[in-house]
Amino acid sequence: MAIQWIVAWGLIAVTASVLAAILAGIKNRDYSYWMAWSFVVPPVVLWLLILPKNKGPRPRQPRLDDIDRRENGPL
Repeated sequence: MAIQWIVAWGLIAVTASVLAAILAGIKNRDYSYWMAWSFVVPPVVLWLLILPKNKGPRPRQPRLDDIDRRENGPL
């Protein structure tokens, strides 16, 4: 019985993550952020569904090289 719940939760989490990636692409949002949160908390997809479409460029997480340059300065 417990294994069925674990498998069901896993399928729901993966499905929500894929759906979040598709919705984030349509709504011009950072898809990796929404995929991760919807995998951990699948109902977050509903929040993404009601958010309006983002105007302008899609927000992106800074690369690790950019963060290092900002914190340590140029070498």
